[in-house]
Amino acid sequence: QVQLVESGGGLVQAGGSLRLSCAASGRTFSSYCMGWFRQAPGKEREFVAAISRNPGSTNYTDSVKGRFIISRDNAKNTVYLQMNSLKPEDTAVYYCAAGYTVQAVGVLTIPRFYNYWGQGTQVTVSS
Repeated sequence: QVQLVESGGGLVQAGGSLRLSCAASGRTFSSYCMGWFRQAPGKEREFVAAISRNPGSTNYTDSVKGRFIISRDNAKNTVYLQMNSLKPEDTAVYYCAAGYTVQAVGVLTIPRFYNYWGQGTQVTVSS
């Protein structure tokens, strides 16, 4: 069992930056691929970014490429999402997720491939 706790959300002006953190419990963090998703009011949860167990592989949705960076520190059991050049359309609740059944970041865009989810952190970008 893995518990995930997100932090770092808040209110920021357009063009600003935030760094989200997701701390995982347990001793097997390095065996999980990690992902970030977001859900805006009235919309479905959408994929944002994923990172493999070996931190060499990442995947991003097109709308955040060049602005967001996903990274992980296995020694700290933590995954990060650095968000730069934020836009009002980035406003959403951001969730981190951990998965062990699929390792290819290319398919980790699909929520059902994740086994554990955090409770979410709100990110609001004002114009």
